[in-house]
Amino acid sequence: MTLHDWLWPGFLALVAAILFFDLFVLHRKDHVISTREALLTVGSYVSLAMLFAVGVFVFGGADRGAEFLTGYLIEQALSLDNIFVIALIFSYFKVPPEAQYRVLFYGILGAIVMRLSLIVPGVKLVDQFHVIAMALGVLLVYSGFKMMTSGDEAIDPGESRIVKLLMRTGRVTTEYEGSKFLTRRNGVLFMTPLFVVLVTVELTDLVFAIDSIPAVLAISNDAFIVFSSNVFAILGLRALFFVLSGMLRTFRYLKTGLSLVLIFIGLKMVLGEYLHIPSFVALAVTALIIGGSVLASLVHTQKESTEAEQ
Repeated sequence: MTLHDWLWPGFLALVAAILFFDLFVLHRKDHVISTREALLTVGSYVSLAMLFAVGVFVFGGADRGAEFLTGYLIEQALSLDNIFVIALIFSYFKVPPEAQYRVLFYGILGAIVMRLSLIVPGVKLVDQFHVIAMALGVLLVYSGFKMMTSGDEAIDPGESRIVKLLMRTGRVTTEYEGSKFLTRRNGVLFMTPLFVVLVTVELTDLVFAIDSIPAVLAISNDAFIVFSSNVFAILGLRALFFVLSGMLRTFRYLKTGLSLVLIFIGLKMVLGEYLHIPSFVALAVTALIIGGSVLASLVHTQKESTEAEQ
């Protein structure tokens, strides 16, 4: 077998090993994740992603390396909005702090499977039918404008049709049972509230994937680059949640930045046949927009704090 033949099975085996080590070694026992532990975990996952990026640059070339980093950055940035929604879900369902990591772990495991099933056929369709690439580009531009003009409407997880359907079955317990998703009562299998939370998180990720996957498809036509950049970004999402869930409102301009990124990537996809934007240019523009929005948010927050103290 050639190196290319080992690429997919080797990467999937690496991800499986990372997840196994994470769940059954580092987090074998349910506990409340401290900020320090979350920061160390985030740092470890970012380091792994950067090491992988170096490998892509060395074995795949500069263009593929830039595509991986751009895809990783876009997915990581879009995940920040996802974190805020997950925080609302946990708050609504009053999920015990010690059970939150378990939900996020299995939620991200489902997200990886979901992305694998969407990305591989998605790349083939975009390659074969240019009209699909155009349609996805238009969708991204629309999503960007919609995100920019929408207000901060409150999200009510309890209004989800799936949640209502699960509740109507009469097979959902009223109390949490540790980190169990299912439990037996008098020999009958019941869902715990944690199972309902898991389903809600998975559905939320599916909604966010509608934006994130087309965005990365606009960056690269290599299914492996698209998938690996997505996976590395969402692997650290669990730990990132515990670092940022209480700080997201600080980044008041991040939403505008993400909107501009979606519009830029969408236009790149729509105009791809007429205007070629090099991978490094796309990476630089994406990094500048996201970095600029975060910096502007921090400056604004610092200014507000200074004025409040006066």
